[in-house]
Amino acid sequence: MDKNLTALYFQFFTEIGILNQLSRAGFEANLPKGITLAHFSVLNHLVRLGGGQTPLHIAKAFQLPKTTMTHTLSVLEKRGLIVMRPNPDDGRSKVVILTDLGQKLRDDAIGSSAPYFIDFAKQFPPDVLKSILPILADMRGFLDKERDS
Repeated sequence: MDKNLTALYFQFFTEIGILNQLSRAGFEANLPKGITLAHFSVLNHLVRLGGGQTPLHIAKAFQLPKTTMTHTLSVLEKRGLIVMRPNPDDGRSKVVILTDLGQKLRDDAIGSSAPYFIDFAKQFPPDVLKSILPILADMRGFLDKERDS
């Protein structure tokens, strides 16, 4: 790849990384006490993709060691936000199920971040986001496939 194109793609991913850091910090400030963005992200993952996934599957999705995910899931389970049940397909593993309390915490956390989004929405109205989201989703899909291959 040409040096200028490499620099362009590097700049693109740098901007995405900075956006990620800034948005994570702003969003995490609105989470309930004792809930980190890592905890919220797992709850959100379960809402997006449904429960019944193994801890290993979730760890791979987040590109984390299974031990790290096990700790995160343990915290969520102690708070009653998820339950771990025996895997019906494999008695040796467990599956993660989101509880009603977990769903509520996730929904409330999104709702409580509305003030954080107000100024952003003034600068970037919904039509701008609606035009960008499909492209970002395609990029995420591409990177997901690359990760898994």
